[in-house]
Amino acid sequence: MRTDRIFSRLEQEPHRPSAPPPRMSRVRLGLFSATSVFYVAIVVAVLGTTWLVQLDWQVMLFRPYKQWPEWHGALDAFVVMGQRAPTAVLVASWLGWRSWRQRTLRPLLALGVSLLLLNVTVGAVKIGLGRLGPHYATSVGSAELYAGGDIFPSGHTANAVVTWGILAYLATTPRARRVLSVVAGVLTLGVGATTVYLGTHWVSDVLLGWAAGLLILLGLPWCEPAIARAEALIFALRERFAAVGPPLAPSPASRPVPARKPLVKPRALPSHQEQASEKRTPDAVASRY
Repeated sequence: MRTDRIFSRLEQEPHRPSAPPPRMSRVRLGLFSATSVFYVAIVVAVLGTTWLVQLDWQVMLFRPYKQWPEWHGALDAFVVMGQRAPTAVLVASWLGWRSWRQRTLRPLLALGVSLLLLNVTVGAVKIGLGRLGPHYATSVGSAELYAGGDIFPSGHTANAVVTWGILAYLATTPRARRVLSVVAGVLTLGVGATTVYLGTHWVSDVLLGWAAGLLILLGLPWCEPAIARAEALIFALRERFAAVGPPLAPSPASRPVPARKPLVKPRALPSHQEQASEKRTPDAVASRY
């Protein structure tokens, strides 16, 4: 096994990637439109207390976590793959290394934009509709809307779609994109189904969560110009600060050295009169003898 290929992938690339970002193609636009229609249909079905709400109650009263209790522990741990904090830290760490290796901030900026859109869109619907979850439902057959809840759509499901789907969106090769799309699809389907099994979400919550996350990924190409401008601005500011540099501190050699006080006080020199008197003194003494 040659290790030089492995270590070469850990080094920083000499140039930034030249591949253009995904654009809003006809296929993507068609998928975005179809997902939007599906999103609206789910909301209307829940607002109208239709057959979808009846399905929610049937699954809830079936209580899957009691039908198959042996799966509870494993699935309770698996649902963490949809929680925002741990998944965001994990994916941000990977994309941060990739940003350093490819000399570009686009992966991190794309993740930040997608999470921002996720929080705004999903959070607004959650707060606006205020639906209660299955464990807090009060009236059988009711949609449990406008009751102060925050369960519709499923945040776990939408976050799994965005967080793991962004890896496929940012893939640079078709093969990597296909593989990561399959992995992200399995994870998001599993997280959504697990929340229904645990009884924390209605079926309609999960359906709307899948649609909400998919809409963000499909519409992300519209944000690519803003991401490119933000990256250019950050690099320009970095170059400006690098050119100016920090203020230079004066070197020790250029600092003035204070005069040192002598340890022994110098003796004062005798004046001219004292010197003259000292010269006359021996003559005067010699004349006396």
